[in-house]
Amino acid sequence: MQEAVVVLDVLRERGRKGLPFTQLYRQMFNKELYLLAYGNIYSNQGAMTPGASAETADGMSEDKIDQIVEAMRHERYRFSPARRVYIPKKNGKLRPLGMPSWSDKLVGEVVRLLLEAMYEPRFSDRSHGFRKGRGCHTALREINNTWSGITWFIEGDISDCFGSFDHDILLGILAEKIQDQRFLRLIRNMLKAGYLQDWEYHDTLSGCPQGGVVSPILSNVYLDKFDTFVEQKLIPQYTRGALRAANPAYRQIDALLRRARRRGDRAQARHLMKQMRMLPSTDPMDPGYRRLRYARYADDHLLGFTGPRAEAEQIKARLAEFLRETLGLELNDSKTLISHARTQPARFLGYDIIVQHSSTKITRNRRSVNGRIALRVPPDVVKAQCARYRQHGKPSRRTRLQNQDDYDIVRVYAAEYRGVVNYYLLAQDVWRLGTLRWHAETSMLKTLAAKHKSTVTKMAARFRAKATTSDGLRTCFEARRKRLGKPDLVARFGGIILRQDRRAVINDPAPVPVRVPRKELLARLHQRVCELCETGATVVVHQIAALRQLGKPGPDQPAWATVMARMRRKTLIVCAPCHGWIHANPVANAA
Repeated sequence: MQEAVVVLDVLRERGRKGLPFTQLYRQMFNKELYLLAYGNIYSNQGAMTPGASAETADGMSEDKIDQIVEAMRHERYRFSPARRVYIPKKNGKLRPLGMPSWSDKLVGEVVRLLLEAMYEPRFSDRSHGFRKGRGCHTALREINNTWSGITWFIEGDISDCFGSFDHDILLGILAEKIQDQRFLRLIRNMLKAGYLQDWEYHDTLSGCPQGGVVSPILSNVYLDKFDTFVEQKLIPQYTRGALRAANPAYRQIDALLRRARRRGDRAQARHLMKQMRMLPSTDPMDPGYRRLRYARYADDHLLGFTGPRAEAEQIKARLAEFLRETLGLELNDSKTLISHARTQPARFLGYDIIVQHSSTKITRNRRSVNGRIALRVPPDVVKAQCARYRQHGKPSRRTRLQNQDDYDIVRVYAAEYRGVVNYYLLAQDVWRLGTLRWHAETSMLKTLAAKHKSTVTKMAARFRAKATTSDGLRTCFEARRKRLGKPDLVARFGGIILRQDRRAVINDPAPVPVRVPRKELLARLHQRVCELCETGATVVVHQIAALRQLGKPGPDQPAWATVMARMRRKTLIVCAPCHGWIHANPVANAA
């Protein structure tokens, strides 16, 4: 894999220098790149999800990589149609999701590695979606730290963004840097592979299939044109002036204040000080001062503008014009809003964003919060999260969890609560999630009480514990699962202080190239020794989705399942006869 890492480093350096890329298709013959891609995606949850065919990560081998490489050499590789399913969205609509075959996922990951190495160094710093080391929290922290003094928020949302990408425009953008027609044809074939819905084939006329490993990087390449337009056209045009002009009324009262202090008139000085704190120190309507800020996460973008509303309307119109005429996309009118930053919070990445103003909050003799951004937890989010635990207007038990053991019940509630709290730790009013904590905690105790046929009070006393945190001892609820010869598994609900953490960061999970020998699976595969019969032969990887599929140990459990359970691995390197024997002898009591 060292050769593959060197190739990606070379592409990354060329991308940083802005050089064109030639003979890129030849990298599709590099077996080391496929092994690196396999090491990145074999442990993903979707690796064992079949596409239009029954092919999954189970049965993966170096021979399969050799077959793909041979097809690539003669440009005979063909992408299969993706299996389309629909998942629900927050607004009640359905989102189409494409599930490619395993071979297409592997090839797609190789293409993603190459494209990411080429384009990542050139992406805008204001783009935060689908990028390593960046995520929702990095975008929100940038807004919180740098967007002071904003007057208007322009919330942008592109209608059916990922499903509306024009293939010709996308390939034209790629062709600006990639001077290799064979590689561009490969991407075109990937985009035009089509999909199966109810086992009926449909052409893919536009868009990047959501669910494919290449879609995130292709969407960033496409929308990077939008970032460039905002940064090179709009921001320079709507940014001018170093400082706002002074407010004449404020300066006049300031002169009177200095005279009163020289006279020793303390009562008059206090009166004038109160008047000054009701006035801005600079001219909020200064025509020589403008600022435009911008941040994007995937297809959602937010702009902050300091200036009159008429110019904010012009900015919105120019954004819509560029998207329509250059990228073939349309802004969603119902979701693209212009809101007054001090009175109407903007909704971005699940947070309410507002500009603070207070003439009474004085820190070091200054109105410290005026013009500062505040991130807040939306009230409707708290209400929606609490609704998961309510029935007939009050917290209720979850009957579907009653048959689980105590550890699993506490673990499920703890994971749900912890996920929401950790996401909203950047908010100033994260304490509002105390309502959610009470609802989740009460529902959990009612579920435990129903399981043990007891009361909430007794369950609270039974599972209450003290947890050591960075803030000292915190009261929580704890359940343990005993293990023979091993430490107990501990599930803990609570113990999180609801206080703003400005350093909180959650990055989007993204595959990262790893170097030898971190991927143990690849080292085992290279040994070419069957881990069942210990013979040297052509081997494949037998893979299962989860260890629980091995079932409970017992005399009826086949030998291969015992070996995997002992290794605590979801993969097993076996020869072809042993692989056939495994599928002929499945576990008898799988969970």
